[in-house]
Amino acid sequence: MSAAGDNQSPRYLDAHLHLLDRQVLDVHGVPVAVVDDLELSEIPAGEEIPPDTPPPVITALLSGPTLATRIFGGRPPESRMLRTPWVAIREIGVVIKLSVGRDTQDLFWTERWVRDHVIGRIPGGRHAPKGEQADSNDRGGS
Repeated sequence: MSAAGDNQSPRYLDAHLHLLDRQVLDVHGVPVAVVDDLELSEIPAGEEIPPDTPPPVITALLSGPTLATRIFGGRPPESRMLRTPWVAIREIGVVIKLSVGRDTQDLFWTERWVRDHVIGRIPGGRHAPKGEQADSNDRGGS
C-alpha cells in the first residue's frame, strides 16, 4: 500500500500500524472520525488471489459504529460505515489530516440530526451560552 504526493516517491504503509484506529482531522484541525476499516480496490470476494496479482489500492477510509461488533463479534452493515475517500487525505502521521473541511464529509449527519431534532427543541438550545459567545469572539470567531 502506498501513499504518494505529486513530488514524492511512493511510500509503503502498514495499514494496521499507520492507518487503523488513527484520528482523522479535517483541513482546520477539527477531529472528524477514527479509522475503523479500509476499503480496498479490486479484491474478488470469495476467490483465491493468484500470487502474481498486483497489491490492492486503498480507495477509502471507513468509520462507523464498530464498538459493539468488537465486543460481540460480527461486522456492522456497510450502510452504517462512513467513507472518507483516499484522495481527500493530505498527510499521514500521528493523525491523518484531510485536505477538505468537515462539512464536505457526511460523517456528521448524526450530530446534525441530534442538534436539529433534540438539542434544538430544548429551551435555549438554539444559541450558545453568553460566556461561550464572548470566548469565541475573543478567539477571532472560530
